Amino acid sequence: MRSIDNKLIIRIVVGILFFAALAFLVFNENGLMKYLNAKKELKQMDKDINKAEEKLIMLSREIDSLKTSKVKLERVAREKYHMVKKSENVFRIEEK
Repeated sequence: MRSIDNKLIIRIVVGILFFAALAFLVFNENGLMKYLNAKKELKQMDKDINKAEEKLIMLSREIDSLKTSKVKLERVAREKYHMVKKSENVFRIEEK
């Protein structure tokens, strides 16, 4: 009878220690939760870096095309900066 009680107490103590150690590994400041959050953040940063690299490539191509094509340069100057030639008249239509 006494050995059954001792075995039960030992099992309970071991169980409590196991769950305490597991909780410590999961919830401490360098635990599993922090690792999972850091991994998620790293994934998002990788996506942001890839987006920025794609935008950089696109802008580099745009710069190259503006350097090599006078037609493209003129179109951008007219559309974006509202530039006109000396002999042109500009008419603006305002909507009400």
